[in-house]
Amino acid sequence: MTTGHSSRADANRRRILDTALAELLRDPDASMDQIARAAGVVRRTVYGHFPGREALIGTLLDGAVEAVAAAHAAGRAGSEDLAQALAGSVLSVWKVADRYRILVALAQRSVTVQGIRERLAPVRHACAELLQRGLDEGVFVSPLPAPALAYVHEQMMFAVMEAVNDGLLDAQEAGRATAVTVLTAAGVPASLATALVAKLSD
Repeated sequence: MTTGHSSRADANRRRILDTALAELLRDPDASMDQIARAAGVVRRTVYGHFPGREALIGTLLDGAVEAVAAAHAAGRAGSEDLAQALAGSVLSVWKVADRYRILVALAQRSVTVQGIRERLAPVRHACAELLQRGLDEGVFVSPLPAPALAYVHEQMMFAVMEAVNDGLLDAQEAGRATAVTVLTAAGVPASLATALVAKLSD
């Protein structure tokens, strides 16, 4: 009986999270009541899993960060060319980030920017390691040390997400534009960066 109850509770929690993400992407101001109705559960069930809207958004953000970390690893895997690995990781991450960009903007209001930074620390560390190798081998050139450069790259991604949210940049072009910008910020010549990203985007 306990196992059955647990499985049902897990299924409800998963449905609430999936529905909440869809509802918040559609309407960033969606209330817990709206999310409960959309998920087909009573309000008490939602609050049984998440004590408040901020906790719900925080859990969704944790899932987004896990997806970003997996995309970052997949995008750079198997490439010995460090510039290509960096571009591949950005393009791969953008595919995930584009889905969650409204959520990230919303989370900055409720989870705090520091909370987001802490969640992304492992991804930032992996990026810094890649950048350090590139700096050591002369593939990348920057007056910034690798950890600071990784932080700048992360903030650039957030800035692009905001630009798309504000209608300043087309989402279809944003991933490629971000990859080129990240590469040039790491000292890769613009013409080479553009050609490399175009090749990876084909």
